Formats: sequence, structure tokens, C-alpha cells
Amino acid sequence: MSVAALNEQIRNCRKCRLWQGATQAVPGEGPLDAKVMLVGQNPGAEEDRTGRPFVGRAGKFLNKTLVENGINREELFITNIVKHMTPGNRKPSADEIASCLPYLLEQIRIIKPKIIVLLGAAAKAAPRVEGIEYVEIVHPSAAMRFASMREKFRTQIAMLAKRLQQLS
Repeated sequence: MSVAALNEQIRNCRKCRLWQGATQAVPGEGPLDAKVMLVGQNPGAEEDRTGRPFVGRAGKFLNKTLVENGINREELFITNIVKHMTPGNRKPSADEIASCLPYLLEQIRIIKPKIIVLLGAAAKAAPRVEGIEYVEIVHPSAAMRFASMREKFRTQIAMLAKRLQQLS
């Protein structure tokens, strides 16, 4: 399946109730040959408005931290486990996650990343695919709110940057 066809399926998805409260789906974005895939838990309000992942406050903080470490966001494929915004930005339910996992697995199959970076709670829900390296890091929204998490996040992104240099 092509990414365009997959994105169309995601945009028209009605497998769970989340589409009813969302403006639009947020399939994800980035190069189809990305070495690294960033996976969050679910899109927020700004993502729902724009249809793009990690463009709100947490996304801006993520971008800033990536740039500080020499990582170009445009080289990463960025997506979420759940493809529609959850009401009140609540944690997605098990059935909502189960409904969306096939989409994430297909994205992984198409892109074939070397590393998947799981942001925050995505680490608990994301499937593990054999042959791919997984890195769990603090979610940028938690890093923005808590100084101790901010330092840990920055350290983790710096370690990711070093790992990316090894892949080049």
C-alpha cells in the first residue's frame, strides 16, 4: 500500500468514536525513507486543527531541542499511535489504540525506520517490530512543565543525535 492510500484510509477512518470529536485525522508526516520515526500518543488541539503532528507548544519545544542538537525535523517521520484527537487530550483507551495500531504498523512497514523514538506514554502502547531499535524519551510537553524532565529530555535528544551520527 502507498502512503497516500494509507493516509486516505486514516482520514476516512470510523473504527472508533474519536473521529466524531475531531476536525480531521493526523496521519503523520516526513520522508518515506526516514531513518527515524518519532511516535507520540495522540494528536492535540493544534494538530487536529492543522492535520500535522507535533505543531503545538510541545511540537515547537521539540523542534527547538532537535535543532539545538543538529537534528533536522524534515528528516524524521513523525506520527502518533492514535490518529485523531482525544476529547480533552485524555489518554486514548485500549480500544482506540487497538483501532489505530494497524495504521502505525503499516507506516512502519512502508518507511522501514532504523530507530523508532517513543515519546512519553507512547512507550507503553506502541508495538515493537523486530529489527528496529526503540528509544523511549520524555514527552516534550512533560519536559516543558517540569525542570527535571526538561534536563532528561535534552540529554535524551542529545543521545539520539549521537546515535543518528552513527547511522550516517
